[in-house]
Amino acid sequence: MTALDLSSPVAVVGTGTMGQGIAQVALVAGHPVRLYDAVPGRAKTAAAAIAARLDRLVEKGRLTAAVRDEATARLRPAETLADLAGSGLVVEAIVERLDVKQQLFRALEEVVGEDCLLATNTSSLSVTAIGGALTHPGRFFGLHFFNPAPLLPLVEVVSGFATDFSSATRAYEMAGGWGKTPVACADTPGFIVNRIARPFYAEAFAVHEHQGADPATIDAVLRECGGFRMGAFELTDLIGQDVNEAVTRSVWDAFFHDVKFTPSLAQRRLVESGMLGRKAGRGWYAYGDGAEQPEPHTADPVPPPAHVVAEGDLGPAGDLLDLIREAGIPVREEEEDHGTRLALPGGGQLALADGQTSVEFRDVVYFDLAFDYRSATRIALAASQDTSPRTLREAIGLFQALGKDVSVIGDVPGMIVARTVARLIDLAMDAVAKGVATEEDIDTAMRLGVNYPLGPFEWNRRLGRTWAHSLLDDLHLRDPSGRYAPSLALYRHAYASEKRESAS
Repeated sequence: MTALDLSSPVAVVGTGTMGQGIAQVALVAGHPVRLYDAVPGRAKTAAAAIAARLDRLVEKGRLTAAVRDEATARLRPAETLADLAGSGLVVEAIVERLDVKQQLFRALEEVVGEDCLLATNTSSLSVTAIGGALTHPGRFFGLHFFNPAPLLPLVEVVSGFATDFSSATRAYEMAGGWGKTPVACADTPGFIVNRIARPFYAEAFAVHEHQGADPATIDAVLRECGGFRMGAFELTDLIGQDVNEAVTRSVWDAFFHDVKFTPSLAQRRLVESGMLGRKAGRGWYAYGDGAEQPEPHTADPVPPPAHVVAEGDLGPAGDLLDLIREAGIPVREEEEDHGTRLALPGGGQLALADGQTSVEFRDVVYFDLAFDYRSATRIALAASQDTSPRTLREAIGLFQALGKDVSVIGDVPGMIVARTVARLIDLAMDAVAKGVATEEDIDTAMRLGVNYPLGPFEWNRRLGRTWAHSLLDDLHLRDPSGRYAPSLALYRHAYASEKRESAS
């Protein structure tokens, strides 16, 4: 037996935004839906709100009136938990407190039949711990929707330590039958998305805390160079600084304060000051009438260099050579083992971010990793106090000649996009090695759950098997706290690649 028969009622406990969204998804899929909330009257209010949203979908032509009428006829508020008897599935979407959730599910076990599936929509608590309070934990699992549930396709199907394989399979098939894209994962802190996404925020905040660049510049580089839909600062303002920090802190606590998940002190200060983002009118940025949004740092126009010399293989930045030629700048290629570097007329060099700093070398400017150098509209450059002004001007002029805005940031190892992508790849590799999820499900989750341009494993294949390990190893030498230490899984991946290459 798979999925859940459409004749089986689905009960939703908790009628906030997420509870209403889950109820709407089940309702439109064809199930009878029962809404319950511990606060009297809220279930009726929520049912009316869902009906109103269905009306708007009809007005927009996204739903037929007949489907709307059939759906609203299947929607019923419940006055007591006892009214949920006979449900085939109960989904909980209440306050994120372990004791409250455990109490609810113990009460539900007294009401529903033994064949009723029980699910939590928790995003931060242990599914195993919630299910530990149950007499029959095998039927219990996590069903983590993303907000807004009716619109976002991803659902993480989370198996607790005691979840039966058959229950997880039914949940997976059911989510697919509801028009969602399910991914299966083990019960781990943050599940897939909230575990692996931490570096997207953490590395942006770290660059800012090290005075590498201001929030507007970092966000612009992540969007216009990295291909991310939003930058970390504007996204956390949208989510809410308190909400985003709470997730980070929850994952950090659950991993016993692993330094790889350490929260940001700068974000803590925002939360403490009440600057919670859009909802508070102020976060990293100001909001409201008349609020001015800061512009990213953009270098003034300078002439391009007369020519460049490509020394060795440019690796992930190989497309730059074609772009430079198309811009009319002569390129000479030399077979030298200098990695990803371009020699400039003034004697300086331009190198792809590799986890080292400009101050360690004579007259070097680093440029950041781009999702696609052809379509990128902005490039970040990093230089130290020892970089000659001429080399920096030539580097700026080169990328401006390619039609890119240029942001010059501080001498931060790994820059912005490169260090972020390397850490995403590392956490993804570690998750697969520890049985959290498959490579395919992780890539799907990160593309659909947080709109990344590529999944971590897709990125790894594009950049090369040793790229992330090499960059993180360099970063670890400069910050030996353990934050950037490559995981054992990433080390094995890179080392196995080197052995194969040396044997061939």
